[in-house]
Amino acid sequence: MTKHDQLHRFLFASHSVRGELVSVSETYQRMLENHHFPQPVQQLLGELLVATSLLTATLKFNGDITVQIQGDGPVKLAVINGNNLQQMRGTARIDGEVNAASSLHDMIGNGYMVITVTPTEGERYQGVVALEGNTLAECLDAYFKQSEQLPTRLFIRTGMQDGKIAAGGMLLQILPGAKESSEDVLDHLVQLTATIKGEELFTLDAKEILHRLYHEEDVTLYEPQQVEFRCTCSQQRCADTLVTLSESDLQEILHNDGKIDMQCEFCGMHYVFDEKDINEIKTAKTERLH
Repeated sequence: MTKHDQLHRFLFASHSVRGELVSVSETYQRMLENHHFPQPVQQLLGELLVATSLLTATLKFNGDITVQIQGDGPVKLAVINGNNLQQMRGTARIDGEVNAASSLHDMIGNGYMVITVTPTEGERYQGVVALEGNTLAECLDAYFKQSEQLPTRLFIRTGMQDGKIAAGGMLLQILPGAKESSEDVLDHLVQLTATIKGEELFTLDAKEILHRLYHEEDVTLYEPQQVEFRCTCSQQRCADTLVTLSESDLQEILHNDGKIDMQCEFCGMHYVFDEKDINEIKTAKTERLH
């Protein structure tokens, strides 16, 4: 039976600790199918995908979240964009050599992680943290400590399952207003959760995973939310970008190439515009302005 991508929330009611469990393997595969990234970059994007899904679910909001890593190494940017509907997309920009043994710091060099939350209504929020941990999970733990948010731990697993790339993860977080003793409970639950294997996350259902990890605990499991790959690019968005270019720039591209070919860096989709299309776009813009 195929396991479809889902995010599950769960609660240790007697301990004031909440959790999340996510599988994102199908989304991960869809995200990478039009790209040819080196294996370490694929793994980094898988880890970012898991982290973004888990972070999105901790936020009570409607809107977008973007988790990106930037640096001066060969991987200039690795980014995942998602929303409260668990619709995810991601990409990376590479300028240099990434070999099979590259670590996070080999790829990124001196870098930092930026987490941007853009609610549909309300203020945009951005948090920045230096990449000082050896893994993405360690860097995110540092982010939660630095931003004085609730004590939170992430567990991220990537790998192969049935010949395909796979990814999943878990998150534990102390509830607001919890007693100080909850930190000791969290440490105990962290030790249990750290034993989770990638294969278990990739193949078992949530109920089975929670039973294996916490069979002595009273855990409430809630209805899951679907996770999917979804790109927001469109012909119209590309057209809106084209009208911001100067007339001379447009004419130069059309003169050299006979058309303008715009490719979405997230999904690889091509949007092609010829001179007739450009004229129609400009006419439509002029009509909107009058």
